Amino acid sequence: MTSNQALRGASRPTRVEYSERHLASLNGYAMVAIGVVLAALALSRFVSIRDDMGAGAVLLSHVLPGLLCVLATVAAVAGLYTLQPNEPAIATLFGQYAGTDRAEGLRWANPFYIKRRISVRARNLNSPALKVNDKRGNPIEIGAVIVWRVEDTAKARFEVDDVDLYVKLQSEAALRHVASLYAYDEADSQDAEEITLRGGLDDVAQALAAELSARFASAGVLVSDARLTHLAYAPEIAQVMLRRQQAEAVISARHKIVQGAVAMVESALTALSERNVVTLDDERKAAMVSNLLVVLCGDNEAQPIINAGTLYS
Repeated sequence: MTSNQALRGASRPTRVEYSERHLASLNGYAMVAIGVVLAALALSRFVSIRDDMGAGAVLLSHVLPGLLCVLATVAAVAGLYTLQPNEPAIATLFGQYAGTDRAEGLRWANPFYIKRRISVRARNLNSPALKVNDKRGNPIEIGAVIVWRVEDTAKARFEVDDVDLYVKLQSEAALRHVASLYAYDEADSQDAEEITLRGGLDDVAQALAAELSARFASAGVLVSDARLTHLAYAPEIAQVMLRRQQAEAVISARHKIVQGAVAMVESALTALSERNVVTLDDERKAAMVSNLLVVLCGDNEAQPIINAGTLYS
């Protein structure tokens, strides 16, 4: 490293990471009482001046104490401020962070402090539907609602420029990232036990909350809850995916119908055989099975045909 590089490195200021610290403030009502007393003292000092007093005595015994009481009264009044519940004040003294006052009601602190209020109440962010690609590359639309609040007021004030905008942008980035980690549904998944966006809403919500917490930590923001509110295929593939889902539903229904029909045919043949109602050879059993399956699996009602002959005529 050259000497110029060493000098530049030595002169580079170190970045300060802020974290919240407590600001001690006084009861505002007590300071109001003190201010009233000081104002009364100042008034008494000026009223008690007599004509027969010398200039030096007036200055030392009345004017200077009266002025000091006036200044103290101004300081007592100027340092008063009010705080609402869950709305602390961040105090800075000539540009330097002094602390955060989380008390409530009428308070008093150094009148030279510049106090800026910041809300630590819970807030909702309703993310609009974003168009992203899932794990399999399918374009989908996804949206979420996020409940968040400021936990560290110093970080929220000094580490980011605008905490609301920061939360909004980072929420969109986190939602896009989480959506890309999962397939849309089981049909897009290669593993039957794999977590999907549709089937694993609770797991996806936990993953989203963890991702948001990691992104919000530098801004002093706490994630209370995160839930998906919108999940659908993108419009350009929605019709194709709907037909696929319909085909899968039809196949599943047919599969159940065939399973039920086979069970019913097996039960019928077993009952006929056990009760000796009729003796059937293999060819007659095959014909009976065929007819029962047609009746049970067909979409339309069966129209029976009475056979007056035999199977062998």
